[in-house]
Amino acid sequence: MESGELDAYSRVVSGVAAELTPKVASLRVPQGSGRREGSGGRGRDGGRGGESLGSAVVFTGDGFLLTNAHVVGRGQGGTAQFSDGTSAPFTVVGADPLSDLAVVRAGGPTPPPAELGEADNLVVGQLVVAVGSPLGLAGSVTAGVVSAVGRSLPTRSGAAARLVEDVIQTDAALNPGNSGGALADAHSRVVGINTAVAGVGLGLAVPVNATTRRIISALIQDGRVRRAYLGIVSTPEPLPAPLQERFARKSGLRVAEVVADGPAARAGLCTGDLLISAGGQPVQKAQDLQRLMFSEAIGRPLAITVMRNGALVDVIAQPSELVAA
Repeated sequence: MESGELDAYSRVVSGVAAELTPKVASLRVPQGSGRREGSGGRGRDGGRGGESLGSAVVFTGDGFLLTNAHVVGRGQGGTAQFSDGTSAPFTVVGADPLSDLAVVRAGGPTPPPAELGEADNLVVGQLVVAVGSPLGLAGSVTAGVVSAVGRSLPTRSGAAARLVEDVIQTDAALNPGNSGGALADAHSRVVGINTAVAGVGLGLAVPVNATTRRIISALIQDGRVRRAYLGIVSTPEPLPAPLQERFARKSGLRVAEVVADGPAARAGLCTGDLLISAGGQPVQKAQDLQRLMFSEAIGRPLAITVMRNGALVDVIAQPSELVAA
């Protein structure tokens, strides 16, 4: 059938498929002994004989591919196979279980890179296309819509835990092996990395945004992501009306728990404090604080403004380095 005979929806989906399918690889990752430090055991997408299966997206011209940390697990390398039948060995450059992202590098030629988009611009109902290798079947394409944005996905590495914020929910069909594959918009821009199947018609993808780009850069440069640690558990809460008017925003972060002897406790933060700003930046949700908790914040003073007992209080915290295990 000629493309001109297709309806508009089919033209968009087939166009994205044609553009991205060659750029999404099927990964096979042996999970044997002599493991790289990282997330545990076999990936959620498991394979036969201690082998993890998944997908990965070529995103640079020099052989770097983006996938999920749970796909590579503790493997050190494996094989990437592309839709044209070619394959290349790859090594794991770095993995970050707390964002469920990993970067691998192919040891041979790869297709031209996919374009990374911006998940923060997505709206509910927008068309998205998932490209990956479900059940090891390379070059599989499904389509759906953005069902919801702003979801949270809990992740863990050793004793450290984190919420991946602004996760994309989609009804595009995802199956084991889709993890690490592309979730793309109608312009073939990769806006998410498929990560989980939460149920029938309920798939989740790690967003591609400014935070993701920082994580990817750190993985390429250092093989890991260093994070700062404040030592609080918080939840969004509406600001009192006078503060909404004063600060021109509707919410802050209520401190639900302060870890004993942590940086926040030493700075004098208390359970019940309502965080207004940190580092001179407004704080309305967990990601606002997490964006500040990268390597440059470790050991440096961090100015925090909270509301306590009806009054604004300024404290200075000094985040320490987050230790995963």
